[in-house]
Amino acid sequence: MRNTGWGVIDVRGNRLSYVADGTVKSDSGLSLAERLVQLHDGLAKVLEQFAPTEAAVEETFVNKNAASTLKLGQARAISLLVPAQAGLPVAEYSPNMIKKSVVGAGHADKVQVQMMVRTLLPGAVIDSADAADALAVAICHAHHRGSVQARAQLALAAGAPR
Repeated sequence: MRNTGWGVIDVRGNRLSYVADGTVKSDSGLSLAERLVQLHDGLAKVLEQFAPTEAAVEETFVNKNAASTLKLGQARAISLLVPAQAGLPVAEYSPNMIKKSVVGAGHADKVQVQMMVRTLLPGAVIDSADAADALAVAICHAHHRGSVQARAQLALAAGAPR
C-alpha cells in the first residue's frame, strides 16, 4: 500500500475528457496507521481540488499473503471512506470488469490497459501505472454509472492501493 493512483475525468453524455491524475504515496518508514493517514489526506486534497460529484474504487483482489491482503483492504477502506465522507456516491468495480470496459477483454495486461486509457483520454499525462489504473476505473464507471446522470459531471476514481 505504498502507492494509490487517482484519476479525474469529465463526463458529458458519452464523451470522456481527461482532467488530471496522480499518485498518493505513503512513507514506508511510518507505521501503518500513519500511512493510512497519508492516504486519507492525499485523497481528501484531490477531492478538495477537483470537487468531483461521484467516485469509483477498484475492488481488492485476494493475495496469497494474508497480511498483504489485509493491508490492501485497510487502504481500500480509506479509498471508500474519503469520498463517502464528502457525501459522494461511491461505486466499486472488479479488476475484470474494469479491463473489459476499457480494453474489451477481462484478462488484459497492464500495457493494454494503459494504451487504451491513452486512446480514450487524449492528452492524459498519466503520472504512474497506478494512476493509469485509476483512470481505467473512472472510464469503467463512466460506462456503467447509468443514464440518470447524463449531465456534466466529474468522476474521481482510485485504483487499488499497492
